[in-house]
Amino acid sequence: MAKSQSPVALVTGAASGIGRAIALKLLFDGWSVAALDLPQGGHRRRYARNRRALAIDADVADPAAVERAVRAVIRRFGRLDAVVSNAGIMKRTTIAKLKPADWHRVLDVNLTATYLLARAAEKALRRSKGAIVTIASTRALMSEPDTEAYAASKGGLVALSHALSISLGPDVRVNCISPGWIETGSYRKLRARDHTQHPAGRVGKPEDIAEIVSFLVDGTRSGFVTGANFVIDGGMTRKMIYVE
Repeated sequence: MAKSQSPVALVTGAASGIGRAIALKLLFDGWSVAALDLPQGGHRRRYARNRRALAIDADVADPAAVERAVRAVIRRFGRLDAVVSNAGIMKRTTIAKLKPADWHRVLDVNLTATYLLARAAEKALRRSKGAIVTIASTRALMSEPDTEAYAASKGGLVALSHALSISLGPDVRVNCISPGWIETGSYRKLRARDHTQHPAGRVGKPEDIAEIVSFLVDGTRSGFVTGANFVIDGGMTRKMIYVE
């Protein structure tokens, strides 16, 4: 096992959307990246040709699978400098129809996975004076109907992130990002009013989140930043909306 000369990041939910944008941004920045997703995610094909990438099949809600994934990263690269806990799911249904099993699955993937990753990666991150970045949501601060499990998981993730920043500091910096509307599908299909309702003038893109992750995992640029929650939503949570 030769130790990687470049810093190494583990990114979950890396097959598509925000996770894929983060993984590609870090690779562009010169990092080595372990891209983790479910076996059917297609990430093995996406990252197969990049020598600084390692595709890992794993369910982030499975404690044993998370520990195996971290060991695989260390075995391949000899180090771990950042964990980006991005994987997430939503179950949208009324509270009456929300089954306990679905509730637990959403919390396990969206919230418990970060605890599992931090636990498995703590020693390696302390050695590297590394960073953890979690991806929550503005739904931690505001809600739509029928999203109780999702909102609870993201609110918990904001709190877990600042708790970890205290417990793991000063060795490991931990920060949270709460995206608003980030379009992971066809950006061209958005309507004009989708964009104009945002104070920033447009809907967000996965690359918007990848840029701030790039900043937060880089200790040279963000060494004094920890325990923070960055709301990246084009200004929507600051906008008062009244029905006229």
